[in-house]
Amino acid sequence: MQTQEIQLSRKITTQLLHLAQISPDQEICGLIGAHKGIATTCYPINNTAKHPETRFQLDAKQQISAISTMRDKNEALFAIFHSHPTSPATPSSTDIKLATYPDAVYLIISLNTKGVLEIRGFKINSKSVEEMSLSLLSD
Repeated sequence: MQTQEIQLSRKITTQLLHLAQISPDQEICGLIGAHKGIATTCYPINNTAKHPETRFQLDAKQQISAISTMRDKNEALFAIFHSHPTSPATPSSTDIKLATYPDAVYLIISLNTKGVLEIRGFKINSKSVEEMSLSLLSD
């Protein structure tokens, strides 16, 4: 089976890495909107989880606002992102269990590497996980 490839712009990739770096003690999270299948806009959303150091939960009001803004800009939901401050960039059992958008890519940023931040993408559908190949687009 061939791994599906997704492309992220250098701008969005840099923004995701920066968000993770400025909040190294808790999981950052948010949405990415796309226009015609190309990721265009990053929507950081506050993490309202009870234990944000090990879990993420999108602030409901901000999530609705981001989706409304995407609709106004003719964007579609492309990805849901969050970070893992102390674990690898792979979906946890909780990430898999709570995944409810099978058409979205789940991007995970890991801070658990020495000197190098890692981003990996996954499709999660009915508890089935498939890693996506990520490539960087020049802006």
